[in-house]
Amino acid sequence: MRAIIIGSGISGLTAATYLVKAGYRVTVYEQFPEIGGVTASVKEQGFTWELGQLVLEGFGHGEQVGSILSELNIADRIEIIPGDRVYAFPDFIIEKPEEYAGLFWRRERLKEIFPEEREGLDRYYTFYVRLMEIMTLARRSERAKGIAALLLKARMFAKLLPLLPKINWNAQRIMDFFFASKKLQGVFISILADFVVRPSQFIGLGVPAVNPEPAFDKRIPLQVSRVGYHPSYHFIRGGCSSLVAVLADEIRKGGGSIHTGALVEKILIEGGSAKGIVLADGSEDLADIVLVSGGAREVFYGLVGIEHLPGKFISLLKEIPLMESILMIHLGVDFDPAPYQRSAVTYYYGTYDIERGVDDLQAGRYHEGKDGFLIYIPSYHTPEMSPEGHYSVTVYTVAPNKLDDGTWEERRDELADALLEEAERVIPGLRKGAKVKIILTPDDFKKRTALNHHTFGGAAPVMGKSGVPHKTPIRGLWFIGAQSESGAGINNVMHGAWRTMKMILGDPAEAVRRNK
Repeated sequence: MRAIIIGSGISGLTAATYLVKAGYRVTVYEQFPEIGGVTASVKEQGFTWELGQLVLEGFGHGEQVGSILSELNIADRIEIIPGDRVYAFPDFIIEKPEEYAGLFWRRERLKEIFPEEREGLDRYYTFYVRLMEIMTLARRSERAKGIAALLLKARMFAKLLPLLPKINWNAQRIMDFFFASKKLQGVFISILADFVVRPSQFIGLGVPAVNPEPAFDKRIPLQVSRVGYHPSYHFIRGGCSSLVAVLADEIRKGGGSIHTGALVEKILIEGGSAKGIVLADGSEDLADIVLVSGGAREVFYGLVGIEHLPGKFISLLKEIPLMESILMIHLGVDFDPAPYQRSAVTYYYGTYDIERGVDDLQAGRYHEGKDGFLIYIPSYHTPEMSPEGHYSVTVYTVAPNKLDDGTWEERRDELADALLEEAERVIPGLRKGAKVKIILTPDDFKKRTALNHHTFGGAAPVMGKSGVPHKTPIRGLWFIGAQSESGAGINNVMHGAWRTMKMILGDPAEAVRRNK
């Protein structure tokens, strides 16, 4: 069987690795000169930076990605390092204590800051534990078989039953139910700014999913109750490009090929089935199945053509909510930032008004870092990512895909300098101490990802909306990646590739074992 993969992001590489290990002849086509998409790295003068992946969820044993790495027999080649993050708000900071203070130290810390909200915090954390239990049972049921899967789903529904009256509540309504303080609400919904999704658009029962306690303290045990487990959080030693390199090596070892700088202009459709692709040079490559990642509209309007698509599917494409982009600055500095930022990852929020912030971004109004930004120092967890005595530092923030005033090309240096000015309120001397500076605007990310609208995280998690299903209306054509139904995040897109393999191969692990 022949398979073609369009796009060498982490979803494409995951799918390609499964397929070669299952005996398929696989070819991966990537339009950019380098593989990896936004899981690649940037290197210059001995410094290495990531493109924003940060602390990764689900890489532990038996978790979403951990299970995939085990099935592909590459877990021992990926070194993961437990990690966590810090939230800094205008009025307070949520940072793990020097000495471990228990499973729910954040709850107790928030009671100190907001004593009038003690009852609401207790109720929220009861709700939180139940959601962790539901999520645990859902993950386990997806990999279980037969009666075991049915029993797990029954237990999951029993846990969900008391929450059914709230199932259609949005995040803002959930927050109003538990807390009166807008500042306290911001602790739990500020992360929605990353998705450029209004709290009034995000599913309320999803709030615990974006606030797992181990994300803020790597010492927190994963078992939260008799049934429920937290996800774990890790860095990858050397950055996500280490995972990209291992997957690419497995593809090539299995007889697959990866072509960079290879632009696909068309997917061949005959009789309602995908038959292969046409490259920019006019050459054709035929296959039994085609898997494609990237932009949903770019793929189906451009490579497929709406004449091959049913009206309902075209309507879905029109309604996909997309996140906005980012402005990212990589610095190679000659001083240790530890006196100012001890954590490898710290989110600095400048506002509690996420609704207004999202309104501005979607209207093209850029906040220049004043609404918030993030500082990531990867050489804290992997010293080899910078020369001795130096540090790799990344400063970035959400930004409009298109500006309402001027263009990114025209305002590139001006807006990068404004963001660094905000960052220097936290770490003084960044500009003076920078030996290397690389600016990546939304236009730069468009070139890397072949998107007309650069959406850093893919399809936005908006209630009632979804990305494109993995199984498309075209026989033999499958859609994966961050604009698919999997959603954003490395754990989700890799899991989405696994789910697609489940539909193609049956049991992906068994298919791999059979072909050994």
